[in-house]
Amino acid sequence: MKIAIIGGSGKMGRWFANFLLKDGYEVVITGRNERKLLEAKRQLGVEVATNVEAAKQAEVIIISVPVDNFEEVVEQICPYTHPEQVIIDITSIKAFPVEIMHKHIKTGLVLGAHPMFGPGARGIANQSFVLTPTNEEETALAQKIREYLETRGARVTLMSPDEHDEMMAVILGLSHFIAIVSADTLLSFDKLKQMRAIGGSTFKLLLTLAEGVISEDPEFYTSLQMNLPNIAEIEKLFQRRAKTWADLVENKEKEKFAQRMNALKNRLYQVNPDFGKAYEDMYKLVEGL
Repeated sequence: MKIAIIGGSGKMGRWFANFLLKDGYEVVITGRNERKLLEAKRQLGVEVATNVEAAKQAEVIIISVPVDNFEEVVEQICPYTHPEQVIIDITSIKAFPVEIMHKHIKTGLVLGAHPMFGPGARGIANQSFVLTPTNEEETALAQKIREYLETRGARVTLMSPDEHDEMMAVILGLSHFIAIVSADTLLSFDKLKQMRAIGGSTFKLLLTLAEGVISEDPEFYTSLQMNLPNIAEIEKLFQRRAKTWADLVENKEKEKFAQRMNALKNRLYQVNPDFGKAYEDMYKLVEGL
């Protein structure tokens, strides 16, 4: 089976090309940047082609491009898809890409998918995927892909595109926002280098989160912040909560601060009775850095 990865010269595109090659598939990749495309060709030993050429010859098309370029790419390849093809997008947002695929692709079966990991993942085992079918045909396809991924050790969840995006506004949007604001705040201090040297586990985790986000492509994080639903409201809620806690500190309200922490502890216990192990888990994570 030949699989085309549109945007295969990017980091995630290369990751999937490498994984699929090792799994025995024939892979062809495309990319807008010729230098990166040729570099990926040398690195992976794969065939390269234009988007149209790749779409014509592949049985499965994986679209791995920024959300802002997604519709342009789909419009380019849609005249060349055929009924036997499967077209899967792996962007981090689902409602818009799935809608665009349904709008333009009239032959072939489409499916939204979101690998919940980055190109730094060492393998597929224990990694999470979200699949977002919207009808019976897509659900049947999603079940086949689920079986394929789970036999290789991955965890797979099915949900609607809208439900996915609502969750990602918190899972990705809020997490990235906290990391970016933390980086901005930490860089306000002139002894960050010394703090890094003497910092404990909590500080190391915070710094790693901040640096991990800031070190990646700003356009990717910008696109998520601008496209995830209700993200502004979620971040305003975070700001209000931060102000509440900051006011308690400023006013030296020790009892109220402790009471609020205990209330959070009780609520977390209801959500996850094992949450008390998180402190130990934090040390394990830091030791692995």
